[in-house]
Amino acid sequence: MSFLRRKSADSTVSAEPEAPVVPAEPVETSAARTAGKGRPTPKRREAQGRRGPVAPPPMTQREAVKRAKAQSRSMTKDERRAAAADRREKMMRGDDAYVLPRDRGPVRAFVRDLVDSRRNLAGLLLPIAALSILILIIPVPAIQVYGPLVLMVLIAAAILDMVIYGRTIGKKVRARFPNGDPSGLPMRGSSLGFYAFNRACLIRKWRAPRPRVTVGQVVD
Repeated sequence: MSFLRRKSADSTVSAEPEAPVVPAEPVETSAARTAGKGRPTPKRREAQGRRGPVAPPPMTQREAVKRAKAQSRSMTKDERRAAAADRREKMMRGDDAYVLPRDRGPVRAFVRDLVDSRRNLAGLLLPIAALSILILIIPVPAIQVYGPLVLMVLIAAAILDMVIYGRTIGKKVRARFPNGDPSGLPMRGSSLGFYAFNRACLIRKWRAPRPRVTVGQVVD
């Protein structure tokens, strides 16, 4: 009787319906995703970087500085250094988006070319300033008496040279730009002459933006 009971129990267990076997879904590999769309799925950071409209250009210098500071905070030290070097190089090339406001526009670029194309006596003012200090230090009566007079003559000659050449620059600018500065900056002769004088006082290697023409080159 125990044998019959064991058999009936086994038959009851075997009579229960088996659960259907569900086939496993195939794992989608990166190669399959690339082959289906033709390109890999972008990362979340890249997808978020492409969203949204492009920000308008800054309207004021303060807004541009604020944006530059906000952008520099999200950059590494090497990236900030590379960005600063890139901005300086563009400024030295004379790019209007990176130069100082006083250097912007085609008129200022033309004045710089005129100054850089000649040897100016105003370039002697910085060496004269250094010599004046040496004259006061050297305990030679003749140098201390006649040295300042020679320096004063050189300073007067440099100023006179730039006054005369400043008028020539004004005439050439008005002939080149009869309708005014396209960038909207003032074209007064006094401001252009003072701008030319400031550039001529600097040593050629110290000028920014760097000279685009050589000494003696004709600027039309």
